[in-house]
Amino acid sequence: MEKNIKKNLFKNKWNERVAQITRVTKVCKGGKKLSFKAVIIIGNENGQVGVGVGKADDVSMAIAKGITDARKNIITVPITKNNTIPHLIEGHFGTCHTLIKPALPGTGVIAGSSIRIVLELAGVKNIMAKQLGGSNVLNNARATIIALKNLKTPKIVAFERNLSLDKFYF
Repeated sequence: MEKNIKKNLFKNKWNERVAQITRVTKVCKGGKKLSFKAVIIIGNENGQVGVGVGKADDVSMAIAKGITDARKNIITVPITKNNTIPHLIEGHFGTCHTLIKPALPGTGVIAGSSIRIVLELAGVKNIMAKQLGGSNVLNNARATIIALKNLKTPKIVAFERNLSLDKFYF
């Protein structure tokens, strides 16, 4: 019986979504060389999410490379009881800025572009987000990942400040 429990603990169902596929041409001596770039976002909808990029001569290889890159860059997101994040956070990557706010139960995921994909695959159900600055899909996804990586739970903040957890609640 213990073996079955251990198998279920390590058995994670990873969802993969293609955020963008771009055709890239490079001018060489013999002519133009065509290749593809794929932005892939993976997550288990239970607090873990990752973003990856793959480049190859055909689309299927670019997607496969993007998935392996995303698995290398997985982060863990702290999710509260209301299926939202602990506090308001901002993320910056390049010219892209993302503003992510926690929301009340029943709100849903209010976000656009690749920010929505990242938050849904992380398992966040109630949240509001806004992309500011650039509209690049990859940079917005990375700005969201940076914001989610910088989230702190009250327990972590209490430990960092050498305070008891009761001081954070009235």
